Amino acid sequence: MLNIRETVVLGWAPTPTQYRALVRSSLMSLCNSPDSSYVSFFGLGSYVPMTSSELPTLQAIETLSAKAAAALDKELMSTGAFSIDQLMELAGLSVSQAVYRVHPISKGPRILVAVGPGNNGGDGLVAARHLRHYGYQPTIYYPKRSKNELYQRLAKQLEDLDVPFVDDFPAALNSADHVVDAIFGFSFSGEVREPFPAVIRAMEETKIPVTSVDAPSSWNIEKGPPTSGVGSLFHPDVLVSLTAPKPLVKFFHGRHFIGGRFVTPTIAKKYDFDVPEYEGLDQVVEVGPSGQKL
Repeated sequence: MLNIRETVVLGWAPTPTQYRALVRSSLMSLCNSPDSSYVSFFGLGSYVPMTSSELPTLQAIETLSAKAAAALDKELMSTGAFSIDQLMELAGLSVSQAVYRVHPISKGPRILVAVGPGNNGGDGLVAARHLRHYGYQPTIYYPKRSKNELYQRLAKQLEDLDVPFVDDFPAALNSADHVVDAIFGFSFSGEVREPFPAVIRAMEETKIPVTSVDAPSSWNIEKGPPTSGVGSLFHPDVLVSLTAPKPLVKFFHGRHFIGGRFVTPTIAKKYDFDVPEYEGLDQVVEVGPSGQKL
């Protein structure tokens, strides 16, 4: 006998037997039976009871809360002996490889990077530098420049590569082939402040593919997109989860990559997640809805 539980299955393709179970409305009478489990199918907008013999064999994707992610970062920079420069470099490299994977230069070299004032923005600056070296033509929208020396150095490195910085995001978007959303990360909370509401709305409305760094900007790390207002309609095409996926991933339905080829098995065990199997020189792994490597 199974206890009633909820399993999130994103993009799962049911077998004929499971599909019949979905469409048979008579099964709804089982919803109060202890011999059934609720399975939430993305896009169906309902919970359908299924018996244990009809349930797919899937595991829920392991995620890291905002509090745990902050503690993990702190531990990496203390007992892990990493500097913030190192972690930002590795994160940005991961993002650049994901963009290279989903948007090869043959699809268009013009990459618009929207950069926020914090660490997420720093990851975006690093990613832009790597993309420039890959042969892309990045453009940087960075309206809230940090006075922190690290961020100033990252911006200077791009300026030395003749990477342009722009003030008009909508105009730059009109001539872009791909967008990197590096505005807000896992620590974001509260309201989206100027000038970013218009930027997020533009990313909501554009048909140009968008890759978000660690979290789609404006999303709540636990609850996903806002129920209304700025960001409520923002659904990027690609998400690069850094270190490990965050709980908001259950609301995401695009291509999902994990970048964290610097986490030791000891730290991963402490924070209760598995480090994916990276191949060769890769800094990212594409994963499916239950965290399986694709």
